[in-house]
Amino acid sequence: MRVLGIDPGYAIVGWGVLDYAGNRFAPVDFGAVCTDAGVPFEQRLDEVYTGIREVIERTQPEVLAIEKLFYQHNQTTVIGVAEARGVILLAAAQAGIPIYEYTPMQVKQAVTGYGKAVKKQVQEMTRILLHLPAVPKPDDTADALAMAITFCHTNGNQLNRFARRGVGPI
Repeated sequence: MRVLGIDPGYAIVGWGVLDYAGNRFAPVDFGAVCTDAGVPFEQRLDEVYTGIREVIERTQPEVLAIEKLFYQHNQTTVIGVAEARGVILLAAAQAGIPIYEYTPMQVKQAVTGYGKAVKKQVQEMTRILLHLPAVPKPDDTADALAMAITFCHTNGNQLNRFARRGVGPI
């Protein structure tokens, strides 16, 4: 199964694509879509959409795992992230890719086994699970790979069973 993990944003959108089979991970590709602060916001959204569409077309993922949006402190930031997340979801929907959402606590639990792990622990465990020489940079990319791992640990085996029986996604 090929999974695209996304850490949404509008300045940096981390993405990571993994193949998952037999409880083994194989990184396919990963990186980030970056936009410049001085560019009009609608153009930044277009760059995010275009970048993610290109990743989808090039890597052909079967599912997309993305962080659920939650409000922290800055209302302006959360609105912008929500809008960027919207164009990412649109790109996936247009490609016919099922979307799965996870909270930060679910990611921490799935990757480290501890729902209150710190970011550095999640990133290091992501590096270890994927047999990477270093934690991917920027941090958003490592977070996106952790998102893909979360899908695999929480849904991957069940989806593989359905696929073997000829049944579609849950």
